[in-house]
Formats: sequence, C-alpha cells, structure tokens
Amino acid sequence: MRLKNDIYIYEWTNLFENNCNSYFIGGEINVLIDPGLTGYVSDLLNRMSADGIKKEDIRYVINTHSHPDHFQGSEIFDQEKVKVGLHTREFEFLKGDGGELYSLFGISAPRMNINLPLEEGDVVLGSEIFKIILAPGHSPGSIGLYWPRQKALFCGDVVFDQSVGRTDFPGGNGTLLKKSILAFSKLDLEWLFPGHMGIIHGKNNIQDNFNIIIQGIFPYI
Repeated sequence: MRLKNDIYIYEWTNLFENNCNSYFIGGEINVLIDPGLTGYVSDLLNRMSADGIKKEDIRYVINTHSHPDHFQGSEIFDQEKVKVGLHTREFEFLKGDGGELYSLFGISAPRMNINLPLEEGDVVLGSEIFKIILAPGHSPGSIGLYWPRQKALFCGDVVFDQSVGRTDFPGGNGTLLKKSILAFSKLDLEWLFPGHMGIIHGKNNIQDNFNIIIQGIFPYI
C-alpha cells in the first residue's frame, strides 16, 4: 500500500505466523527494507506488484538486523543486480550465534555474502541521503534507517507501538536496548516504521510513544 512520498508499507498482520513488516521506497531510490522470511517473499512481491512495483525494480535490500523473520528472504535476490545491506557488526554476529538462532527455528541461515556492508553514518541510496544508526540491544548490529528529508525512521525491532524488541535471544542486551531507544527518541520524526505492529505518525504521537516506553517499560528491561 502506498503511503506517501513514494513510501509503501506492507504490514504483517497474520496472528498465527511470524514474519515482519516490510517497506519499499520507490521513486529514484527503489529500496526494500526487511524482506522477511524466504517462504513469504513471494506473497510480498505479489503485494508489491499490485502497487505497480516489479521485483526487477528493487535496487537495494536494507536489513535492519539478521533475525530470520527479517533477513532470510534476502537470499532470493540476485546480488549481481541488487545491493543487499547489513551492518558489519550484525554480519559478524550472523556468522556465529546469530546463525545458530536459525536452527532453533528449524530453518537454514542464508548462505550469501553482503555486498553492501553498512556502517554508522550517511549512506546514499539512489538520489537520497539516509543515515544508518547503530542500535544494539535486540541484536548486536541492529540499525535504524533514518530518512532526514521525510523525518522517517525504519527502526526494525528496536521499538514498537508501546513496546520494545525482546532481549532474550542470543546477542540481546537490555542496557544497550534502552540506550538505542533513547537515541532514537532524540531524532526529528514524523513517521516511525517498526518491524512489527502498526506505524506511528505525527511528532507528538511518536514522542508520547517514547515516553510511555521510557516510563512504563524501561524499569523492567
């Protein structure tokens, strides 16, 4: 579904199967954010096709982290044509404990290289400048992808609508997660696009959400 400013949202609403929200930014950017589990990518591509987006339109796949429900589907993209991004710290995690997480769910970790290694700071995607914000806590190399011009943050599983990412998986750390959420709360935001649950729109609504989390959830992390 097209939202605005060439942002398309593909929320995962199935209560009985786990997968993530995916997002696409079109125009001259053509980046897919978090393709999800491999088994559901065909459904995602069909939904995108209904919006006039073809698989061959995708130039970048940016992963907020390496957990299966966000990252596994990256393996279906031809790396000679598509740049697949993951933070370098998360890629190292994936080669160890992060990869073992896949076996806990009875699935295989993608066997692929990352041809767009991400580091904290500015990254140019198409015609736009985005910011990679390292945000550990849910996983060691989780990131937020911040689009300053649109005041939009694609935050993966760091923060949700009145909730936060879990820290009990390998590589999780509650202290780091709180620091990452506090860093996100200082951004100039109009749109918060999380990896699960609904999006949050409006500066005041987003700040209220951070306040609820800081006051009501932080004491238990």
